[in-house]
Amino acid sequence: MPDDLYQRYQAAHRAQQAHSATCTRCTDTGHCPEGQRLYDSLARLQDAYLTRQRAQQRNR
Repeated sequence: MPDDLYQRYQAAHRAQQAHSATCTRCTDTGHCPEGQRLYDSLARLQDAYLTRQRAQQRNR
């Protein structure tokens, strides 16, 4: 069974990418309000996933 945190992280990535592909106000250096919300969500989930991955590696 796929990891729920990983699935949420990947879904956030897809949502952010889809938004960026169609939004005319988002750039590499700035985001519209919706784009910023999606980017922040992706960043939080990515940080949580990578932190957990590192912790699991230390516990091996």
